Amino acid sequence: MAHFAKLDENNVVLAVHVVNNDVITIDGVESEQAGIIFLTELHGHLLWKQTSYNSNTRANYAGIGCTYDPDFDVFIAPRPYPSWKLNYTNYKWEAPVAMPEEIEGFFWRWSEINKEWIKVDING
Repeated sequence: MAHFAKLDENNVVLAVHVVNNDVITIDGVESEQAGIIFLTELHGHLLWKQTSYNSNTRANYAGIGCTYDPDFDVFIAPRPYPSWKLNYTNYKWEAPVAMPEEIEGFFWRWSEINKEWIKVDING
């Protein structure tokens, strides 16, 4: 199965549609354009980009609210916090401070107010 992101005029993902592989395969070769034509004829919407769960296509899987960046040909998730910066190597958001190492029985939560990771006890 192939996955295609439906984009608005600002390249924001509105939905992700699944297309059967036989629709996008022409002479044994996968064709993104064939999927776009199929979806355009089916839905009347013109803006589509193929995406993949394993991130082989366009760096990240496109989810609703993600943005397609045509300059880098990638999908980028919404910024989780204003202080986080985009890593242009993997196109993922990173906190300004690295998350501490895992501690059994705890997880880390980002505090945007303090710009630091806060240890939270999973047992309450």
